Amino acid sequence: MNYSIAFRTILTKEIFRFIRIWPQTLLPPAITTALYFLIFGKLIGDRIGTISGASYMDYIVPGVILMSVISHSYANVVSSFYSTKFQHNIEELLVAPVPNWVILGGYVGGGIIRGLLVGFVVALISMLFAELRINNVLITVSVAILTATLFSLAGFINAVLAESFDDISIIPNFVLTPLSYLGGVFYSVSMLSNVWQTISMGNPILYMVNAFRYGLIGVSDVDIQLAFIMTGGFIVTLTVFSLYLLHRGTGIKN
Repeated sequence: MNYSIAFRTILTKEIFRFIRIWPQTLLPPAITTALYFLIFGKLIGDRIGTISGASYMDYIVPGVILMSVISHSYANVVSSFYSTKFQHNIEELLVAPVPNWVILGGYVGGGIIRGLLVGFVVALISMLFAELRINNVLITVSVAILTATLFSLAGFINAVLAESFDDISIIPNFVLTPLSYLGGVFYSVSMLSNVWQTISMGNPILYMVNAFRYGLIGVSDVDIQLAFIMTGGFIVTLTVFSLYLLHRGTGIKN
């Protein structure tokens, strides 16, 4: 059976959902990014100098872009799918002859597109403060897509397991934000003590940020192949877990 119509319907709904309210979904990241670059890049960066041969402004640009991709791909899926549960619209999907992988693909696809679109907006803003160049187009695009996919899946799982609106803010506030800021966005891991370097190596966002940084400016603190392996492994794991939750009806059929 051809499920392309069902997939396109869910995906289109997700895209128009955040496009319709673009002042809330696309404009805030642009303003936040400008503040990051103004405060960290201009005011503080001139005093720091260079990191790994790159100016501080050029060094933080990839991390700031990817941080926006992470937060908005996650936020899009977790808010959309939980709203569907809360408003009891999920029953329409459950009674329709649509397999779970189509439902998951539609919501995750919307999160990916929003994450990449926000990342593109942030990249345009960064060009006002730094000379944005691409060292490796394939790695840059691949890391951005894989990262958006991974955190869209994470947002979906959070939405499925959440029992209240408070539950969908716990992970972003207490997990994603700390991991993002401690993921080498504003500094090099080599600047840390040996103990903190070892601890940082357990942060998956560190690998994504550095792989994306390598794609843009050719600088990385981690092995690029390992970064792709870890990201791919997390995507497979979260995909299987998401389909399992949908199959069990966890948080949906209760």
